[in-house]
Amino acid sequence: MTPEIMLVLGVLAVTILLFVTELLRVDVVAVLVMLALGWLGLVSPQEVFSGFASNAVISIVAVMILGYGVDRTGVMQRVTRPILRLAGGRESRLTALVSATVGGISAFMQNVGAAALFLPALMRISRQSGIPASRLLMPMGFAAILGGTLSMVGSSPLIILNDLMRSGGQETFGLFAVTPIGLALLAAGILYFVLFGKLVLPAAGGTSSSTQLQQALMQSYQLPGTLFELRVAAGSPLIGKTREEVGMHGRYHLSLVALEDGGEVLYAPWRHAHFARGQVLAVIGDEADARRFASDFGLELRAAPETFEERLGAHAAGFAEVVVAPRAPLIGQTLEEIALRRHYGVEPLVLVRRGEQVRGDFSDEPLQAGDALIVYGRWERIKGLADEQNFVPVTPVQAELMDESKANLALLCFAGAIGLALAGVQLSLALMSGALAMVLLRVLPMDEAYKAVDWRTVFLLAGLIPLGLAMEKSGAAVYVATQLMSWLHGAHVLLLLLAVAVLATLFSLFMSNVAATVLLVPLVISMGQMAGIDPRALALLVGICASNSFFLPTHQVNALLMGPGGYRNADFMRAGGIMSVLFIVIAVGMSYLLYL
Repeated sequence: MTPEIMLVLGVLAVTILLFVTELLRVDVVAVLVMLALGWLGLVSPQEVFSGFASNAVISIVAVMILGYGVDRTGVMQRVTRPILRLAGGRESRLTALVSATVGGISAFMQNVGAAALFLPALMRISRQSGIPASRLLMPMGFAAILGGTLSMVGSSPLIILNDLMRSGGQETFGLFAVTPIGLALLAAGILYFVLFGKLVLPAAGGTSSSTQLQQALMQSYQLPGTLFELRVAAGSPLIGKTREEVGMHGRYHLSLVALEDGGEVLYAPWRHAHFARGQVLAVIGDEADARRFASDFGLELRAAPETFEERLGAHAAGFAEVVVAPRAPLIGQTLEEIALRRHYGVEPLVLVRRGEQVRGDFSDEPLQAGDALIVYGRWERIKGLADEQNFVPVTPVQAELMDESKANLALLCFAGAIGLALAGVQLSLALMSGALAMVLLRVLPMDEAYKAVDWRTVFLLAGLIPLGLAMEKSGAAVYVATQLMSWLHGAHVLLLLLAVAVLATLFSLFMSNVAATVLLVPLVISMGQMAGIDPRALALLVGICASNSFFLPTHQVNALLMGPGGYRNADFMRAGGIMSVLFIVIAVGMSYLLYL
């Protein structure tokens, strides 16, 4: 053992300790490790920062932009609707459906691409269903990784495996040679989270900043957060009356935020609008008041919105606080005089003046400088209100503006990037080309592309890549592998398979899975030949277990989901630790049954 190997193993031990104890944030640990390797002379100054230009990091940046662009055009809304309908609001069924879908896609798409495609959709499902994102994202991410073992083109280690087999004089594997093992792994992963997800996954986390702002606003002003739909049936006493005549505010404490009549939607209908047969009303308030209103006027109550599910979902509408600007031209005018509902399409809920709150109908109250209005409406309507010189937004307008006219272009860019990767173009080059195409085709502005990138994830991956380089360059990886192989000489074949699986798993946690595969396959081929067992079984096991990266958020997919899911290292250690053991047991058992 050389001094360089001892230093690298020491850095590795400290890294593991910091990850386990969580004394520092994971991205801070990664940067600390990166710089330490440079100061210790274990990698060159150029190699210290090489991670930022690596294929993995550039790919992650690109898929974040691609995923955001696809979601921004409303494409993934089409995905959430059937999934939610089939799941029926049940977390276990939702987990199974999403995991099976993502796993199947990952068989022929890079797993990080599949995860990035479904990340926005799952965040949307989380908001709509009330299930914490932390309970949905990790099962999806693990399924994306497991799905990469369904075919020989599903993950980078398996793609490169046949090249290593040829150079080692071994017979190569067919496209679906790994499928039986991959199916067993994916099925076990899905079953694991369906049965034990509530025990191993964090109960909360992953709340977006926009969701937190909405919750804070609702708590501060005691705002009702539930949207109900009411259909006006024939013969209803509501027909021909206005909201004021039936006392929607004063008697029932309900706010009418939208109205659909014959396919035409009117947001924030004005106070003198008359109700008619067949209209669908969108109201916000308490369930008891909504039921009482429906009962008194013979209305059909829909607790789960259908007509306004997409139009007024959390991604499309919400609450906002705006303040009347000093010297605003509308000072002294009433809401009725400025026609707030008709011009802006937002529903005023609360007027705050000198700390006093006015609720109900305050349309005739002259506005004063410094008055605060709490309004509800679609984000683009609220953004239009906040852009006026009359109002100053207090809370950031959480506009998730959709441009569905660019949906086909977004899909074309995403599919083109994946197609280039499948055709053999380097993943980072293919994905970044697709991301740039989105900007050039004006699917999204460049400023929004920058905002789509989670820089904590970027620094986490880029900071750990030099550690893998140091393990290769110093000979530490070869030292550990050869030592283990020498200890196992003459051992039972199952013990040999288990050791290979564990070694490939450990190496993939702190170096790229491709590097782990390249390093270990020649060693296990020689080992198999000496032990008199089929070397192909050991080589395939390395290719499979190089994807067993669940214990720490160092895999690209896990790093991608860590921020949105609000995960900590301990969450991956708990859920991923069990998954890693399950993965090894199944991979070793299936390899033994199929090849030995």
